[in-house]
Amino acid sequence: MKRIKGPSIHLAQFSDALSPFNQLATIAGWAGNLGFKALQLPAWDQRLFDVRKAAESQTYCDEVSGVLAEHGLVISELTTHIFGQLVAVHPAYDVMCDAFAPEELRGNAAARSEWALQQIKLAARASRRLGLTEMGTFSGSFLWPYFFPFPQRPEGLVEAAFDELARRWKLVLDACDEQGINLCYELHPSEDLHDGVSFEMLLERVGGHSRCRILYDPSHFVLQQLKYLDFIDIYHERIGMFHVKDAEFNSTGRQGIYGGYQSWIERAGRFRSLGDGQVDFRSIFSKFAQYDFEGWATLEWECCLKDQEDGAREGAAFIRDHTIQVTEKIFDDFAGTPLSAAQMNKILGIF
Repeated sequence: MKRIKGPSIHLAQFSDALSPFNQLATIAGWAGNLGFKALQLPAWDQRLFDVRKAAESQTYCDEVSGVLAEHGLVISELTTHIFGQLVAVHPAYDVMCDAFAPEELRGNAAARSEWALQQIKLAARASRRLGLTEMGTFSGSFLWPYFFPFPQRPEGLVEAAFDELARRWKLVLDACDEQGINLCYELHPSEDLHDGVSFEMLLERVGGHSRCRILYDPSHFVLQQLKYLDFIDIYHERIGMFHVKDAEFNSTGRQGIYGGYQSWIERAGRFRSLGDGQVDFRSIFSKFAQYDFEGWATLEWECCLKDQEDGAREGAAFIRDHTIQVTEKIFDDFAGTPLSAAQMNKILGIF
């Protein structure tokens, strides 16, 4: 049996213009002091990481690793969510998604998508130089405005969208394969890959690609009312990354899953700091131990109530407390009796 690694922390929600969150060295010192063992680096945040330089320079990658090592840290994974979001963008989201791309590409959806694909390929090369094996991302979405449509979806619309989604991502998956990197899609509302069924739709279209994996985040399944423990039983062979994030769902007579366009604090489904929500993490960590998951348990802090630094400090301890030191013994070995073949035949009544 294998032991999960951790705690790691995803820096996307902590990176900021203010110290200590604006430079890799200072944010590493902050995270190390809280007891984290690894950082999950957002590849799009140039305040912390230069993905192009990392793809091209082993010296730069060694320098980044050295900065973290000074604080007792390693890199758990790179994430490319912002790039992945731009791979497939429905026109309704063009203006908002333009902010994720270089200024000269804004208003040009095709060029923006091609740029994003190239950035993910660079991140795969950087991951290899850093000695990593997994990389996280979003799938992007052509279909989200039509997830519950009226009038109904035209026949063939879903198939056409997933055919194109697969065409774009197959190129990236092949590039990841060349680098020895598994690409882990975070199944997330507003993405075309948001649950097991939609993941399977892409997986089928990319020929069951060996590099097509899942970033497991139970909080998104709570908000969908999906059975997140059963999900591990079904997809554990495809799960390559794990975001430890809590959530709660408290429906009322006035609102349910869709949230009535309310702010996060007013929704029935809310993200919470670790331990403050409804996710059964003891069972999740047990299942990962059962299935020999050897990746990182990474805190992704999102909470509508608690301060982020409190959430980070408490989250590091929470992950440590839930990590299972897997046993190397079978508990009833003390009562075992070695038997010869003849003795086994005798107790079975075989003559």
